[in-house]
Amino acid sequence: MRCSVIGLGYIGLPTAALLADNGHKVFGIDINQETVSTIREGKIHIVEKGLDQIVSKVVSNGALKVYTKPKECEVFLITVPTPLENKNSDIPIPDIDHVLSAAKSISSVIKKNDLIIIESTSPVGTTDKVESLIKKYSGYSRNEVNIAYCPERVIPGRTLFELVENSRVIGGLTKKAAKAAEEFYKTFCKGKLLITNARTAELVKLTENAYRDINLAFANEISMICHESNINISELINLANHHPRVNILNPGCGVGGHCIAIDPWFIVSEHPEMTPLIQQARRVNQHKAIWAIEEIKFIVKKLTLSLKRVPKICCLGLTFKPDIDDTRNSPALFITKELIDQGYDVISCDPHIKENLEFKVSKTEYALRVGDLFICLVAHKEFKNINFNGLNVFDLCGLIK
Repeated sequence: MRCSVIGLGYIGLPTAALLADNGHKVFGIDINQETVSTIREGKIHIVEKGLDQIVSKVVSNGALKVYTKPKECEVFLITVPTPLENKNSDIPIPDIDHVLSAAKSISSVIKKNDLIIIESTSPVGTTDKVESLIKKYSGYSRNEVNIAYCPERVIPGRTLFELVENSRVIGGLTKKAAKAAEEFYKTFCKGKLLITNARTAELVKLTENAYRDINLAFANEISMICHESNINISELINLANHHPRVNILNPGCGVGGHCIAIDPWFIVSEHPEMTPLIQQARRVNQHKAIWAIEEIKFIVKKLTLSLKRVPKICCLGLTFKPDIDDTRNSPALFITKELIDQGYDVISCDPHIKENLEFKVSKTEYALRVGDLFICLVAHKEFKNINFNGLNVFDLCGLIK
């Protein structure tokens, strides 16, 4: 089939590459000319294991072509971002403008019986809004074109593998649309394809990440209690998890990324009075980074007295999770920037960040040579070989067992 993937980011580009590698003729669409130019050269603008080889292959053999405007085809996948508005307010609101703009952009090339699939994380009712917009601009109703919602379920660093192996929830506006989407995903997915309606599928995605956020909040809350009680959190979790019905997650310096740190608000914004638990979990995870900064400042104050000088703080890790280059909503990056902005002598290190951010990113070897206090923020595999014996360490990510 001819397929258009609208939005060539962390989900769209791997999806487009996989489709092209599985025999489809794929048009990758992105409004960013620099992104389009990069991919046209057979290169990638994001870091994802194995993606560069596949993109180089499918661009060179013509299976993937990239443009800034949609092309006529049989399948349209919308994989654009859905950020939050008013992120600093008590209850941020999801912004689906990119999804609606993508739907409007494809309306001029849609034909009868085409398949339109929204993969972007969206609040309940978004697929209905897309259908209304497509009907307005193309004239086709939900009975004339097939519109479905199918959220991605991948983790950065394993995207190509999980796009193929993970099960998918497919929600159609009609049974015919759900069936058409199911047949399409069968062409490259090995996981189970679970059929439902669009509104249920939309809430499934949000529920999955709210569930994870709540469980991480529990782990982060217990970790702060352990710190105050001088108890090793890693040992405590290991012992507690020997209970047959307990599975406490590993705490961190907060929760980041574009899913867990964002999606719970999609539910809360629609049901603020019914979501006290989801809201509190979000605030616990946001507070963890603030708490970490205050603890670091306290440690620095004591260390200044013993060293009789201002200590150099080494922040190890800047991404939102281990072994990737993604800093979206990263609490590690937030902590590092806050310490720098407050005037502390900070050395930042991350082997996965190739260029300086708003501040210099140093080599780990240099930090180990000159540092006085080491803040473990992200458990990159490169950091696991460091011998921290004899060093001043504040471990926020379970790097030291």
